[in-house]
Amino acid sequence: MKNSAPRQRLRRHNDGASRDARIDPYQPRTKIAGPARCPDCGAVYRRGLWRWETAPAGSAEHVCPACQRTREAFPAGVVTLSGEFLREHHDEILNLVHNEEKVRKSRHPLQRILATREQEGRLEVTTTDIHIARRLGEALLDAFQGELHVSYSPGEYFVRVSWSR
Repeated sequence: MKNSAPRQRLRRHNDGASRDARIDPYQPRTKIAGPARCPDCGAVYRRGLWRWETAPAGSAEHVCPACQRTREAFPAGVVTLSGEFLREHHDEILNLVHNEEKVRKSRHPLQRILATREQEGRLEVTTTDIHIARRLGEALLDAFQGELHVSYSPGEYFVRVSWSR
């Protein structure tokens, strides 16, 4: 007997980052020839990806996009945290942010936190990649609820995330 219930389609996750053609200006326009090692962080570029692994003998040195952004203090994402809950649970929230970065960075070497700054009762976290910024906001929302707003800049490789509670 056939099942008469309609089949549900699987939905692909779309965070809005791919709606228009955003190109990260820090990504090389052409592939790096052969394996390369970042002299700043030690990440290895091989087969088109940056990874945490041992560099093969004879690898060239090439600064990875995350270290380049760090050198120039040019973030791809800004996460702004605010609200009374932030003041009451500051250390707990900061630990969550740094733990989430540790997890993301272990899988994706280019996803890092550039800096954290506190000003006027708000905490601002700058990141080297748009995906980690969005993920930090989602982690805060999952752990502490509140309100999350994610805004991608049209035509640019930049995201602004704000979380409050």
